[in-house]
Amino acid sequence: MQAAVSAKDPKSVSADTLVVGLTAGRDGVVELVDAGLPKKACEAVTAGLKAVGATAAAEKTHRIPAPDAVSAGSVLGIGLGDFDASALETDDGRDEAREKLRRAAGAAARALGGTTSVAFALPAPDAGAVGAIAEGALIGAYAFRQFKTGSDSSAPVSSVTVVSPAGRHKTARAAVDRALVVARAVHGARDLVNRPPSDLYPASFADSVRSAAKGRNVTVTVMDENQLAKEGFGGILGVGQGSVRPPRLVKVDYAPAKASKHIAVVGKGITFDSGGISLKPAAGMEAMKDDMGGAAAAFESVLAVADLGLPVRVTAWLAIAENMPGGAAQRPSDVLRMHGGKTVEVLNTDAEGRLVMADALVAATDENPDVVLDVATLTGAQMVALGDKVSGVMGDDALRSQVVAAAQRAGEQFWPMPLPVELREGLDSQTADIANVGTKFGGMLVAGLFLKEFIGPVGGKKVREKGTDAPRIPWAHLDIAGPAFNAGAPFGYTGKEGTGVPVRTLVSLAEDIAAG
Repeated sequence: MQAAVSAKDPKSVSADTLVVGLTAGRDGVVELVDAGLPKKACEAVTAGLKAVGATAAAEKTHRIPAPDAVSAGSVLGIGLGDFDASALETDDGRDEAREKLRRAAGAAARALGGTTSVAFALPAPDAGAVGAIAEGALIGAYAFRQFKTGSDSSAPVSSVTVVSPAGRHKTARAAVDRALVVARAVHGARDLVNRPPSDLYPASFADSVRSAAKGRNVTVTVMDENQLAKEGFGGILGVGQGSVRPPRLVKVDYAPAKASKHIAVVGKGITFDSGGISLKPAAGMEAMKDDMGGAAAAFESVLAVADLGLPVRVTAWLAIAENMPGGAAQRPSDVLRMHGGKTVEVLNTDAEGRLVMADALVAATDENPDVVLDVATLTGAQMVALGDKVSGVMGDDALRSQVVAAAQRAGEQFWPMPLPVELREGLDSQTADIANVGTKFGGMLVAGLFLKEFIGPVGGKKVREKGTDAPRIPWAHLDIAGPAFNAGAPFGYTGKEGTGVPVRTLVSLAEDIAAG
C-alpha cells in the first residue's frame, strides 16, 4: 500500500478515481460536501451524480465518468448521511465526525476494488481528519486471497491520496504515515484470523510471528510444549492436550532504550475452538477459527508500536493452543496446576480461553510491567450483552477509562463493564483453588473475575513468590468476542470475517501511555 497527502486543487490530482462526499441540501437534493473543487468542476460533478440518482445515505456509493474539468478518470460520490463538517472543529464532536469520515473512506475503497489509485476530496481541515480519511481508506482496501486461484480482477486499491489544504503541513504527512502503519497492522491481524485452522495452528502461528518480526526492532521467544511443561504452564498444556498439534507460548518484546513505561498485552490464541469434550454445536463452528483474534491483535499492535518508534516498551504474550476433543483431551472435573501454582477445576472444557490466558497473565505480570491488558474473543455472553460491534472492557477503573478514551479516538467501540464481587463466589471449587466457570448469568463478568485472580502484584515474580500482601498491577480485560469477526455484510472499512479489532485501540493507548 502507498499513501500520501496533497494540497493540490482536487480537480488536478492524477488518480484513477476521485472520491467526493455527498450530503442532502435543505430541499433534500443531493449536493457535494465542500471538496475544494472549483465552482465549474463542482457543478459538473453534482450534475453527473444527480443524473444517476445519487443519494446522501451513509456509505452509499455512486460512480460516474469524470467531467472534463476533473483530471481523474472517474468520480465516486460517497454518502455521508448526517455528517456535519463543523463538528470537526469541536471537542465534543470531533471523534465522531472523524469516524464518519473514516467509515466513508473505507466504504469507498471497498467499492473501488480493481482500481489502482484513488484520491479523496473529503472534508479534511486538519491533520486529524487527514489521518482518519487515510486510515479508513487503507483499512478498507483489503482482501484475503491466499487460498484463491486464478487472476484477481478486483484487487484492493493500492495507492491512496488525501487531498487537503492541510497537506502543506508536516503534521498531515505524519498523520498519513501513521495511518499506513496502523492499516498494515490491522491487515496483518485480519490475515491471521482469516487463515483456516489447517494452515494456522500453534506451531505455524509461532513461525508466522517469527517471520513477520524479522527486520523489526522486536525480539521473539517461543516456548514449545516441552518448555511449557518444564515451567509449569498447566493451563496452556491442558487446553492443547486434546490436539495432535501441541501448544505454544510466544513472547514478542519491543523495548526501546528510552522507554519509561512498560505495557504487557496478553492475547488469547486458540487457533480453533471445537469446545473440546464440551463440544460446541455444529452450526457456526466454522467461525471458531477466529478464536485467536486476541493474540493476532496483540502481536500486530506491538509491530505497529515498534514501526512508529514510540518510546514505550510493549510486550505481547500470545497463548496459543488448539482446543480439540481428542483421546488425550482434558475432561470436565480435571484439575490443572497453572503457572505460578494456583489450581483450577475444569468444569467446562469450552471455557478454555481463560485457562491459557491465566498462565500467560502470570508470566506477564511476573515481569512487573506498569500495566497489563488482556485481549480475547472470550465469551458468547459479550455478544448477548453488547452485540457484535461493541467490545466490553473490565478491570481497574482508571485503566478501563483510559482504554475507552483511546478506543473512542481510534474509532473502535468499547463499553466499560463492572466486575461485581458477588459473582466471584460462583467460581468457588470444592476440589481446587478456583473453577473455570461460575453461575449461569453474567458470563462475561464472571470470566473477567476469573482472570483477575491471576494478575500478579506490583513488584513482579519476587513479590509473588514471597506471598506478601501487595497491590495488583493495574489491569484491563478486553472481551472482543463479537467485534473481532464480522459474519455479516461488509460496512464502512470493515469487510467480512476478521476485523483487526482492537489493534487501533491498543496503538492509541500505547501512544497515550508513552506521552505520559
